[in-house]
Formats: sequence, C-alpha cells, structure tokens
Amino acid sequence: MKPLRTIVKENPRRKPALADRIRFSGRRSLQYLAMSSSPRPDPIADLLKRAKTIAVVGLSNSPLRPSHGVSAYMQTNGYHIIPVNPKIKGALGEKAYASLLDVPGKIDIVNIFRRPEFVEEVVDQAIQLKVPAIWMQEEVINEKAAEKARKAGIFVIMDRCILKEHKARFG
Repeated sequence: MKPLRTIVKENPRRKPALADRIRFSGRRSLQYLAMSSSPRPDPIADLLKRAKTIAVVGLSNSPLRPSHGVSAYMQTNGYHIIPVNPKIKGALGEKAYASLLDVPGKIDIVNIFRRPEFVEEVVDQAIQLKVPAIWMQEEVINEKAAEKARKAGIFVIMDRCILKEHKARFG
C-alpha cells in the first residue's frame, strides 16, 4: 500500500482550514478532488471587476487625506472617480458635485468617506439613483442605513477599505 500524502495550501497569513488539508492516495483521489472543489464565490472581487465608475462621497482635494489617497489608487487602477463634496470644485482632475443627485451618468459604486451619522442621507440618494453598490470605508458603520440599502437591493460593504480589498485581490 502506498503511503498517504498531505496537500496543504501555503499561506503565511492564516492557518490552513480543514478543507485545505486533504489526505489522498493515488490518482483517483486527485481526480475527485479536482472535480469536487470549486472556487469560493467572492462578491467583492466580482463587484470590483464589473465596476467602472466610483462616486466618492466626502472626497477631499488634499493629498494628505485618506479619501484622496484611496481614490487616487483606484483611479490609477482604471476606475473613473467622481468626487462628491459640496466644499470643493474638483479633485484628481475631476469635477466635484455637491450631492449624488447632481452626478450625471451611471454610478457603479458609492464609496462613502463620511461620519456614520451622515450615511443615511447618502444611502437615500443612492437608492433614488438605483446604484448597485454602497461601500462604507473603515470605521464608517451605520447598520440602519446598510439595512435600508439591502432592502432596496443594493450590495453593501461596510467598515472595509476599498483600496485594501482591491490590493488583496488584484494587486
């Protein structure tokens, strides 16, 4: 009888899950493994692949602000960035709009860089515009607004950085 061998996916950031540790003997087990294992769905990767236009609510024109750095990264990775901030005329070479309702054209993602108490108004505007996804950056948490968006059929990501998620998948 042949000795059993173990396959372990190498990833220094996490311990292998039980599904990652598979014992097999011979070719038949490998064929079964190939047929039975399918990639896990990744709705964030799917969204980032589909999206082309990101309206950034709270985008600053100061390069020192996180909203500017994150948006500049996304812009250099092929996304059209639309600044939404009534206090600026533009950022990253794009004209700024006072609210989402003023933005011409289709928006794929609304990326929110505002304090949680201001999120519900942004969500109401996104619902009105039928935007498919709302992204609340790290520390932007508003469960009530997120639930309202989900009930309207909007995909919601909350308390996560779009730059970090993009880099983890494509960078």
